[in-house]
Amino acid sequence: MDTSRLSVWSLAIFLALGGPVLALTAEAINTASFTADAAKNAPVRDGLAAGDRKPGRDAGRREDAKSHRDARSHRDTKSRKDAGKPQALIVKVQVLLARRSISPGEIDGMDGENYHKAIAQFRRQNSLGEGDQLDEQTWTALGGPTAGDIVTDYQLTKKDTSARFPRSIPRDYAKQAKMKKLDYTSPEEMFAERFHMSKGLLQVLNPGLKTRKPGDRILVVSIAHGKPNVKVERVEAVKATGMLVVYGANDAILASYPATIGSADTPSPEGEHTVRRIVFNPPYYYDPEKNFQQGRNKKKLVLPSGPNNPVGAVWIALSKETFGIHGTPEPAQVSKSSSHGCVRLTNWDAMELADMLKPGVKVRFVEQTGS
Repeated sequence: MDTSRLSVWSLAIFLALGGPVLALTAEAINTASFTADAAKNAPVRDGLAAGDRKPGRDAGRREDAKSHRDARSHRDTKSRKDAGKPQALIVKVQVLLARRSISPGEIDGMDGENYHKAIAQFRRQNSLGEGDQLDEQTWTALGGPTAGDIVTDYQLTKKDTSARFPRSIPRDYAKQAKMKKLDYTSPEEMFAERFHMSKGLLQVLNPGLKTRKPGDRILVVSIAHGKPNVKVERVEAVKATGMLVVYGANDAILASYPATIGSADTPSPEGEHTVRRIVFNPPYYYDPEKNFQQGRNKKKLVLPSGPNNPVGAVWIALSKETFGIHGTPEPAQVSKSSSHGCVRLTNWDAMELADMLKPGVKVRFVEQTGS
């Protein structure tokens, strides 16, 4: 990897956004390591600690309290800012989880719900006890201490740089139906999805992505891994946790994915069903009488295929009519929003799942794991 290029990119981020906090580099991610530093992560408590209180007059105590409030306000502001920044260790852990088909959804470096759900699933898979926090045992089981490069470079091809994108995808289905393809709307979206990253993380590592030419290199996470080469016995859609869990023989967990599973208005099915068929790069058949009505669209429509199609890159039809497992045009919203009764995954997770399945595999909708 060209480290001088990396340094230039990091400096550009620093100057453009005004601080060292955004200088997240490939080296920082590749060398990130878990350390159990409880004091560093301890929350700021209200009030003064006993050792911080100063004896004396009320004025002294009031001044001391004011200083403490000012300091706490500064720390709280910094904490809120840090909460919105990708962290090197989290990027590394997310990639290590994804390589084991325990998906964290978008790899974004953020300390979010899908990240912790993936850790909890990995711990269950490896008999490391309940919990959704990273610890030394989990870090070791993931292979963190011996992991190779997490971030690598990718050389752009002529096809990459000559791609043309629609300016936007209209929300109205009638307008979408008139388009030739519901494609990506930017290079950032295309590369982010290809490498299972959030656009935010991709942009932090690669400022100026739109101006690149063939032969240029960009920094991406390395998520390549082989799919489990074993027979899938069943799939469980766990409503309480928003997870899709794939099981092999003897209840072995083969894979898991964060998922949006129905909603209060349009709940997902109950009980057990089977995979009926799998369609890659599908068109979307809109029928307001069978499913739901979008806006003022009261007629049937056929929307073209593409990653920004309402069902994304793949449709896994179930034996219960109109229900299925599918991708999404909004990977950042998986497990965080509602669906119209189906099971929604990121496009890459839906593709991986589809490669593991075949018609006839059982799909169970359950409230809790093992229920």
